[in-house]
Amino acid sequence: MTKKALVFGLGLLGGGVATTNWLLKHGYAVTVTDMKDEATLRPSLDKIVGKVTLALGGHTEKDIEENDLIVVNPDVSLNNPYIKLAQKLGKEVANEATLFYTFWNKKTVAVTGTRGKTTTVNWVNHFLNSSFNSIVTGNSTSQPLLSVLDEAENYDYAVTELPSFLLELFEGKPDVAVITNISQDHLNRHHTMEEYAAVKANVFKNQTVEQFLVLNADHEWTDFFLKQKPAGQVRFFSMHSLRPEQTGVFYRDGQIFWKDEKGVQAVLTLGDFITERGEHNVQNLLASVLGASLAGCSWEKIAGQVATLPQVEFRQEPVFISANLKIINDTTATSPEGGMAAIKRFGGENCILITGGTDRQLDFTPWAPVVLEKINPANLIFLQGSATQKMLTLLGDKVKPEQVHETLQACLEQALAQAKGKNNVVILFSPSAKSFEKFKNEYDRGEQFNVLVSSLLKK
Repeated sequence: MTKKALVFGLGLLGGGVATTNWLLKHGYAVTVTDMKDEATLRPSLDKIVGKVTLALGGHTEKDIEENDLIVVNPDVSLNNPYIKLAQKLGKEVANEATLFYTFWNKKTVAVTGTRGKTTTVNWVNHFLNSSFNSIVTGNSTSQPLLSVLDEAENYDYAVTELPSFLLELFEGKPDVAVITNISQDHLNRHHTMEEYAAVKANVFKNQTVEQFLVLNADHEWTDFFLKQKPAGQVRFFSMHSLRPEQTGVFYRDGQIFWKDEKGVQAVLTLGDFITERGEHNVQNLLASVLGASLAGCSWEKIAGQVATLPQVEFRQEPVFISANLKIINDTTATSPEGGMAAIKRFGGENCILITGGTDRQLDFTPWAPVVLEKINPANLIFLQGSATQKMLTLLGDKVKPEQVHETLQACLEQALAQAKGKNNVVILFSPSAKSFEKFKNEYDRGEQFNVLVSSLLKK
């Protein structure tokens, strides 16, 4: 008898399409339901290979009752009444991560955290490909988890990026699990930091003693994770030093050191890394090299790949460089902490900051003094939004009404006007907030910014 699957939320980012196509390929009769209508979802619907039943413009209890497997889009909370109904009726409730980790039969590295996970997942994959056949997949990559699932025979490793939304149902056993850090984020979904951290801890809850968990020794939530009594072998990374009982890597004076019960040895010399990549990326590098090493990559191989690490799209990415102007697209800075990292790296008298966006119950109090220290108030430009109102309240009379705009184009036009005729100007687009009020998501925001840069600089 053919099993029936309900894709609960198709979306426009590709994950829903990959899920639908995987289910169709594996013999499921698929129904797709979404709050959006058919016209809005047309770009996704056109990519579905096969026949599906559409239930768009809303959800019904009937769709839950008539299907065996309910596959939840990451944007759908498990507190959704229809998902609660599915659980009450004993339906199998899954998401793309649970399906991937059920059926992927090769080794895995799983990366999660509030900041740095996308850079870390790409860099771990970069290092692993010096010794293995490895593929990167997951949240913000161009390859959704289920789009690569049937290619397992071609790879030794999958390096997966797992945000908290995909970890809510997670029962996988990654060979190496990496938690980069935890800071305030997604509290509109998880409500408290403890709940948010507990969801992140799902990444290691089913590991075995043969597997590894990588934690940030400098981070305040690391003790919380240790109290969950992880079964895997815990290894640490630090920007300072490790305690006597800790094994892992740390940074000091331009070098990365490995420390274990045998002692300490230098394994990498970074050279111009901080100048070229920024100090915040040392943390990402520490997490990446440790994860790759635990996955079986030698320090010699890792050292040979540092110079060719990829620039990850939309993460402090230079999108225009001329003799006197550099434009940085940091659209994936969706929290105050993300924005602060970019401001600390690029800020200065000649830096023009474009910022602002959608609030998600985040605290911008630490963000404001960093802005005022690093950016001339006259060089602040804001895109209107609910988070922007919080920012403006904190900055007070330092910002004039004419520095706030309704469109991204108006923001960039003002920035370019202020940069004209000046030397060594950096225009930094680092919103420090989400984007739902004006864009589909932060990637749509970043793509629109790049289009504007291209079109405005041609005038």
